[in-house]
Amino acid sequence: MPSERASHGLRIAATLGLAFLHLPILLIFLYAFTTEERTYAFPPPGLTTQWFAAAWERPDIWQALSLSLQVAAIATVLAMILGTLVAAAMSRARFFGRDQISLLILLPIALPGVITGIALRSAFGVMDIPFSTWTIILGHATFCIVIVFNNAVARFRRLSGGILEASADLGANAFQTFRHILLPNLGTALLAGGMLAFALSFDEVIVTTFTAGQQATLPIWMLEELIRPRQRPVTNVVAMVVFAATFLPILAAYYLTRNGSETAGAGK
Repeated sequence: MPSERASHGLRIAATLGLAFLHLPILLIFLYAFTTEERTYAFPPPGLTTQWFAAAWERPDIWQALSLSLQVAAIATVLAMILGTLVAAAMSRARFFGRDQISLLILLPIALPGVITGIALRSAFGVMDIPFSTWTIILGHATFCIVIVFNNAVARFRRLSGGILEASADLGANAFQTFRHILLPNLGTALLAGGMLAFALSFDEVIVTTFTAGQQATLPIWMLEELIRPRQRPVTNVVAMVVFAATFLPILAAYYLTRNGSETAGAGK
């Protein structure tokens, strides 16, 4: 039947599309075990786990990893605080220009990373702010706030204002209302937004390039190693770590919000 043939064709197209997206990732995993140090011969001449030990013993990798974790953690905390406050204001208040301000909030994630990076670098230069870990954190926070905002504002819109009014009528103060009413209802959305923000910050390259100065996060380290390779399989090992550090939070965020309208990444 025509409908069955169309359905079969769609399955084939979906399979081909998924293969196109994910086969390069599988090749990275494969070449993390190759015995060849400088070439990408296919199939690999042999398989070994020696590059994992080599990566473990390199201090430059640990320094880059430590910086990436530090930047991602602080940027995520800033994003969760500021993104939640902005979401609360935008979902509860009604004022002239509200939609335009919402668009401005979303711009850092919608604009190309090059534009954001150049703008941040110019702003830091005008304000005479030296490049450091904090400039990287501020750069990452610009788009991490949007991630948390998207998740939080969707949950705020589902939360009835009558619950907050009832809490006030029963004598609860602002802190008690936040602790017993808002936080339990916002918890999973905020946790999912934080996980997504951490994942995006951890593997960010473009904005980091413009705001890092002489420092190197793990993605920047990988980029430099690809330009001037010493041990290419070690770079693939690090790529596996970056993949796991970004994939697992995104997967957890998806499962936390899959039954709600604020599904992880919605609206971007």
